[in-house]
Amino acid sequence: MTSNQIVKLLPYQHPFLFVDELTAVSSEGVTGNYTFKKNAYFYKGHFKNNPITPGVIITECMAQIGLVCLGIFLLKDELLEGNPQVALTSSQVDFFIPVLPGEKVTVISEKEVFRFHKLKCNVKLLNEKGELVCRGKISGMIGNR
Repeated sequence: MTSNQIVKLLPYQHPFLFVDELTAVSSEGVTGNYTFKKNAYFYKGHFKNNPITPGVIITECMAQIGLVCLGIFLLKDELLEGNPQVALTSSQVDFFIPVLPGEKVTVISEKEVFRFHKLKCNVKLLNEKGELVCRGKISGMIGNR
């Protein structure tokens, strides 16, 4: 399964798709990136005169790349004909520095455990300078509709 096939199977669309490309995919992890558009809807109110990317959006980006893309790859034989169904079950993320409008980020995810369609990953997000923006654990259930 190619990176493009994985992205096409994602159950998200604009303006809630936070995956531009996957640069590495294996059964042990995934690396991908996304550039936060300067005119994204959430910057209008977060924060007034000082826009930064909301933590919940950063967490969503990490989950889409680090959990869902990896889950689709791990379940590739089951999902090729269907649409993946995703349920985030838990996330614990520590934030260190903000992500500004227009910044490109890289998500690096490593599989911790995968069984019975439940995937748990250690995930980190870096900015373009290679600085650690945040890291944590994200878990979810991935299946077929």
